[in-house]
Amino acid sequence: MALNLQYEAIGKSFVQQYYALFDDPTQRSNLVNMYNVELSFMTFEGVQLQGSVKIMEKLNALTFQKINRIITEVDSQPMFDGGVLINVLGRLQTDEDLPHAYVQTFVLKPIEGSFFIQHDIFRLVLHDTI
Repeated sequence: MALNLQYEAIGKSFVQQYYALFDDPTQRSNLVNMYNVELSFMTFEGVQLQGSVKIMEKLNALTFQKINRIITEVDSQPMFDGGVLINVLGRLQTDEDLPHAYVQTFVLKPIEGSFFIQHDIFRLVLHDTI
């Protein structure tokens, strides 16, 4: 399969759609449609999960109700299978917690004219202080 030359537009559009669902607690459960039952992997703050059921159990267990998110940058690269690698750098604040920088990386895998999230890695950027 050839490189997808629309990778930048796909990356930006995906990020907008994903966070619109994630950041709304009443819509978060719809993220299940973006993950594959068996072929999706997530690492959330070091916790490894496989498959849409386990991933959604984790996401639905998050207790915050309000998210204030600023996306600093979305970097995308085409993949040789037609997929898209996406790296998001941003800052988020949940409920009344202090804001934190975060990084989230996605691999979108093509399937039947669309994409699913094959890999999703999320990490807050926290540094030990001395």
